[in-house]
Amino acid sequence: MNGRPAAGVVAELTRRGETVATAESLTAGLVCAALTDIPGASAVVRGGLVVYATDLKSSLAGVDAALLAERGAVHPEVAARLAEGARDRCGADWGLGLTGVAGPDPQDGVAPGTVHVGLAGPGTRTTRTLRLAGDRHAVRAAAVTAALDLLSTALAGR
Repeated sequence: MNGRPAAGVVAELTRRGETVATAESLTAGLVCAALTDIPGASAVVRGGLVVYATDLKSSLAGVDAALLAERGAVHPEVAARLAEGARDRCGADWGLGLTGVAGPDPQDGVAPGTVHVGLAGPGTRTTRTLRLAGDRHAVRAAAVTAALDLLSTALAGR
């Protein structure tokens, strides 16, 4: 994973005096780790929730258990709620939520490489659905980049 997207996000959040938190399933903390690899990240990264198990998406990040039961853990609305949960539970300006299937096998009928990234922030709530190719490592790395790009784009548009 290349540090440039993370460096840009940390620099822009620092300039604005804003913060970020993550709630990560398939990436299991890799987005938060990418951000905290950047010097000065302690000024802007509030923390991260690793919610790899479905029940933790509800108990730690506050995703509605009924949504998880009805739609499953890999769904765009779950990503959005993870982002909101990260923002709320960690007291951050911005939240990123990631859920998906890294593979090699499908999960609950969802194909490997399916990733949903959610973003919640001041006046912002959006999701991006990706269909990524490659092995587990490639899917997870591309998901990290996509999450950082989504936040970077939102910050540039404000």
